Amino acid sequence: MVNSLRLSYRHSLATVMALTLLGSTAAPAFSQTAQPAPPASMSSGPASVADLAEGLLDAVVNISTSQSVKSNGSGPKPVVPEGSPFQEFFDDFFDGDNNQQGNRKVNSLGSGFVIDPSGYVVTNNHVIEGADDIEVIFPNGNKLKAKLVGTDTKTDLSVLKVEPKAPLKAVRFGDSKTMRIGDWVMAIGNPFGLGGSVTVGIISARGRNINAGPYDNFIQTDAAINKGNSGGPLFNMKGEVIGINTAIISPSGGSIGIGFAVPTELAQNIVQQLIEFGETRRGWLGVRIQPVTEDISASLGMTTARGALVSGVIKGGPVDNGVIKSGDVILTFDGKPVKEMRDLPLAVAESPVGKEVDVVILRDGKEQTVKVTLGRLEDSADAAAEGEDPALAQGDEQKEPTDQDQARAEAPAEAFGMKVEMLSDEKHKSLGIADSVEGVVITSVAPGSPAAEKGLKAGEVIVEIGQDFMETPGDVIARFEELKGEGRRNAHIMVANPAGELRFVALPLE
Repeated sequence: MVNSLRLSYRHSLATVMALTLLGSTAAPAFSQTAQPAPPASMSSGPASVADLAEGLLDAVVNISTSQSVKSNGSGPKPVVPEGSPFQEFFDDFFDGDNNQQGNRKVNSLGSGFVIDPSGYVVTNNHVIEGADDIEVIFPNGNKLKAKLVGTDTKTDLSVLKVEPKAPLKAVRFGDSKTMRIGDWVMAIGNPFGLGGSVTVGIISARGRNINAGPYDNFIQTDAAINKGNSGGPLFNMKGEVIGINTAIISPSGGSIGIGFAVPTELAQNIVQQLIEFGETRRGWLGVRIQPVTEDISASLGMTTARGALVSGVIKGGPVDNGVIKSGDVILTFDGKPVKEMRDLPLAVAESPVGKEVDVVILRDGKEQTVKVTLGRLEDSADAAAEGEDPALAQGDEQKEPTDQDQARAEAPAEAFGMKVEMLSDEKHKSLGIADSVEGVVITSVAPGSPAAEKGLKAGEVIVEIGQDFMETPGDVIARFEELKGEGRRNAHIMVANPAGELRFVALPLE
């Protein structure tokens, strides 16, 4: 049987462990012949981390939570014959809590660490999510009730507050950006309820995307992390926290040497915001983006595929004023290079709300720098929930056919195996295309044609070609010919589905 890998986030102590002590046996007799002493380097072993761990253990805590879960009871009480000698036993068993309708308590354990002597504790959101009661247990056995200060589900981080009678032992954040693959790290936590457990390993990889959220940028480590380690710190060899242990990949729930931690380069700002505001306040650019593929980069005249392609601009967002348009490629944000699409959300989210930043974009084959004042991401939640349509940016130069050419321009046309027609009110209704979608509609695509190979379908709408808005079928043919005349190998096409969702396609012109 092949075990499938699963991502383990819920690190609650849900199993009962039986510990078996092995009895000692008589040692066998061996020859007393003297053996050569091992080399000093071999006998000393690797450098000890005992001094480092000793100074950090008191700052790492257990997080105990309880939650009320609705119970349906254990079913109807069995009927026993009157006068049965077992009547008393049945009454004792079935009249207890097992037959009660209502709520029952579920307990779980996780890890956390103190970042301020006054009592601020960092842990994972999934450790305390839904908890009715949170208790912080210190290595000396002391227990303090904790209040939830704030939580961020997008990065799976939470901050708690306890009220100690004396200042607590705290640890400080380090700079995870300076950590390299192969650097030694140490994890301390509460695996399976065994508090104060120390494990050591190295950084196996950086910038891991495990599809856990929009800001995935995990540190991967082979230091043993198990259920109950969630929310615990990952230290560098200076005793600084450079990650918060969050997830593991495992076929059985136990460590196989693939663990993930949220880097402090992302976590530290989130923690500070939660303490200061009780919530996160992320920057917001207000664009929809997609990856820059090799085909798309070639169609735009780029030497390499890089950056984030803007496929839409949110109406009412920070760049709805036209400073950034659909079809632009964002290459650099606030001095940070955007090597691939997912680099942009990370850079924007880490930027302060209201900050004016320089953004380097590629437009019409030329790089230019524009200034953008960031909005607040959470402020956009209500608008997004209401289904607000993105504002589609149009090119500066739009085709304006004369009256003499109007009839010919509006006639159906064919190119690259697809037939395009005017998007009339009748087409909007018959094809179920949203009123907000504008452009030229594709009415048929020949199987095996260049258009079919690029995934173009009947019912989709060509909005732009080469960043020029398409109003008539004649515009489509003319723009294709224009791009061919410029020596372009691919045509950069913005396509909308009937619901108005945008994507870009690089259609080969050769």
